[in-house]
Amino acid sequence: MRIGVLAVQGDFGKHRDMLLRLDIEALLVRTPQALAQCDGVIIPGGESTTLTTVMQKHGLWQPLQEFGRRKVIFGTCAGLIIVANEVPGHAHSTLDLIDITVARNAYGRQVDSFIDTVKLELQGAAHTMEGVFIRAPKIVACGNSVHILGHYRKDVVAAENEHILVCTFHPELTDDTALHRYFLHKVSRHLHD
Repeated sequence: MRIGVLAVQGDFGKHRDMLLRLDIEALLVRTPQALAQCDGVIIPGGESTTLTTVMQKHGLWQPLQEFGRRKVIFGTCAGLIIVANEVPGHAHSTLDLIDITVARNAYGRQVDSFIDTVKLELQGAAHTMEGVFIRAPKIVACGNSVHILGHYRKDVVAAENEHILVCTFHPELTDDTALHRYFLHKVSRHLHD
């Protein structure tokens, strides 16, 4: 299994490190050619406007959209914003790959960033982990095709559909590999379907 990490902006190195800890081949993706070699892709946190602009400039936008219709993408923080179908007040288009409505910077500015416990349900098992929220978005609505996987208090912080997994926080900034392992399980399941 080869997993790509979109490496045009944002915290891609920490996702790569997490994959290497899990003995997974990690490819830094900066071109459509590199993307084509991947079985799954992580779109990391960063700045969603900058990520969108750079992805379009490097010819990755359309290939990523097509990839997400056939294969598994894991979007964290800004990556979640990019794969969502609706982001009110956001001037840029999204990949429109998961039926969620997202509010950007929902918990405040950079100085309002925080760490707290999130509750997940992964493969039928309850799991708590540290959630690192940095200028984090909030999932404010989910369509019928979306399965909710996690909460922070009453807020939805992790969700999925058939091909897309998203979370509003930064799991790569913790030692907990649960969400990355769940993503890999999702990729593996699609490879064998």
